[in-house]
Amino acid sequence: MPLIRRRKGIEADKTSSTESKIQSERTEEQEDDKKKVAVKQSNKAEKKSKWSCVDSCCWFIGCVCTVWWLLLFMYKAMPASFPQFVTEAITGPLPDPPGLKLKKEGLTVKHPVVFVPGIVTGGLELWEGHQCAEGLFRKRLWGGTFGEVYKRPSCWAEHMSLDNETGLDPPGIRVRPVSGLVAADYFAPGYFVWAVLIANLAQIGYEEKTMYMAAYDWRISFQNTEVRDQTLSRIKSNIELMVATNGGNKAVVIPHSMGVLYFLHFMKWVEAPAPMGGGGGPDWCAKHIKAVMNIGAPFLGVPKSVAGLFSAEARDIAVARAIAPGFLDNDLFRFQTLQHVMKMTRTWDSTMSMIPRGGDTIWGGLDWSPEEDYLPSKRKQKHNDTQSTSQNTNSAISQSKPVNYGRIISFGKDVAEAPSSELERTDFRDAIKGPNVANNTCRDVWTEYHDMGVEGVRAVAEYKVYTAGSIVDLLNFVAPKMMARGSAHFSYGIADNLDDPKYEHYKYWSNPLETKLPNAPEMEIFSLYGVGMPTERAYVYKLSSYAECYIPFEIDTSADGDDEDSSLKDGVYTVEGDETVPTLSAGFMCAKAWRGKTRFNPHGIHTFIREYEHSPPANLLEGRGTQSGSHVDIMGNFALIEDVVRVAAGASGEDLGGDQVYSDIFKWSEKIKLQL
Repeated sequence: MPLIRRRKGIEADKTSSTESKIQSERTEEQEDDKKKVAVKQSNKAEKKSKWSCVDSCCWFIGCVCTVWWLLLFMYKAMPASFPQFVTEAITGPLPDPPGLKLKKEGLTVKHPVVFVPGIVTGGLELWEGHQCAEGLFRKRLWGGTFGEVYKRPSCWAEHMSLDNETGLDPPGIRVRPVSGLVAADYFAPGYFVWAVLIANLAQIGYEEKTMYMAAYDWRISFQNTEVRDQTLSRIKSNIELMVATNGGNKAVVIPHSMGVLYFLHFMKWVEAPAPMGGGGGPDWCAKHIKAVMNIGAPFLGVPKSVAGLFSAEARDIAVARAIAPGFLDNDLFRFQTLQHVMKMTRTWDSTMSMIPRGGDTIWGGLDWSPEEDYLPSKRKQKHNDTQSTSQNTNSAISQSKPVNYGRIISFGKDVAEAPSSELERTDFRDAIKGPNVANNTCRDVWTEYHDMGVEGVRAVAEYKVYTAGSIVDLLNFVAPKMMARGSAHFSYGIADNLDDPKYEHYKYWSNPLETKLPNAPEMEIFSLYGVGMPTERAYVYKLSSYAECYIPFEIDTSADGDDEDSSLKDGVYTVEGDETVPTLSAGFMCAKAWRGKTRFNPHGIHTFIREYEHSPPANLLEGRGTQSGSHVDIMGNFALIEDVVRVAAGASGEDLGGDQVYSDIFKWSEKIKLQL
């Protein structure tokens, strides 16, 4: 019995110890669970506390898109007459559209019309691509909805880029211009380019057989559009066909923006002998063209193109950078925005067509510029009087010191304003470049800046000031590969002797200062452009953080004028213009260099300037306005459309009333000492 009791006691002890072990294990498990819960809670707290800028930006973009689509839905859902009802309630009865007005006057179709779109506005579609672009055959990569930009940005940028050596298609990629009127009627849904003008022409009887959109790939050089796509030959044959099938009535050509330079090139190409030219003979333009109505013409280039090539930015991008410092330089979703933009756009030869032409003779030097007395508050209206600009020249001069608009790039506000005698400059042209670490770490966003090194960047900054005369040298230094390609197709000087055989080369054909207008004395040339909007003219720069993949230069948005009347804001000096093209570039050729018989216009083609004073829309429901002078929105300006439709229906420049001038273009033109 004692043995049995002892065994039971031992078993009881074992049972109690087992239970205690189980209990302790449960306790430990509970403690582990509590710790896990605590860790999870702390992780959640950390995640909440680590809310990043990217999260905020994504939420902001999502909210903006949601509100935008909601407003768009409401706008589409409202009765079609509602916007007009609200507008008329505010401003009174709206005038008839120009087409309807002129139809009531009895105007009908007479001259066939040719549209020549500018840079960016023409649609591009994919015909062959890499694997990442599967399913996009003949889908628009440019224009339209831009859906593919958001879905696969790296793939899109790869297919929109050209070969950095040839300026043509990269291997395995074919992107081609959209054909027909739809190529540039709308840039994006609801954002018109040529659509309003087309609709008004249709109201007096025009249709597709009497209208032709001369679409081309705006990325490549003008001569290469013929080499690759035979676009110039297509324009020639289409104009000949339209003239032949419309009773021999000559064509009215309407180029816009860079399309103006493209058509200048065409007029020389079509008369030049093959194989470089179209072989049409010296009288082709006289036989086939009634008038060239240039809209927003950058005849002499635009300073804005310099900022784009130099730092992949302009005023709008610089302001965005100031609002969100570092945002555009961050590696968002492995897509560094500005670096990829520069990498892509520097393969587009067309961007080099708009570098300022004429050097310091046209744009001014260190101590002078044609628009030096311009101040935003002193701009005066001048209605239909081309001679009034020579009167009262001293009445509007401000006591403020003149602005040095000729200094297109200045490193620092003090440099932009200092007398030239006080500037100490070190020439950058012979500076020794050195490779940067980015050569190895950032090849996916390689730009030519990565070959400059710290010494090359410092040399550019120490030269301090760049005028139009040194801008080409600057771009040759910072982007030699790009400029070597572009210099084979474009030139930026002033011809000493236009009879020199060298000017028969196509690289000079789009520069009006190095070519003659055709022998077509009955042809008319118009320059139609908006005025009354601040337009970029010169920039204040600074060095950015030169590390890894960053672009080493940026506009100094902290540089502002000293008073409210200053033309300097956010690091950009502005002058009179249409927000993109300064009035000087749009108006000088028709105001002076082509006026009458000159060496640039030896046959005396009549030229006219038609300026349109900018007036913003009366309310949001009016859209982009019918009196806008903005570079693209002017395509919906009723006064401009009426002028175009009248000329297409048979009117001459004199019938329109001759010149219509509000700016000081004639006074500024007189300051330019150019041999005529």
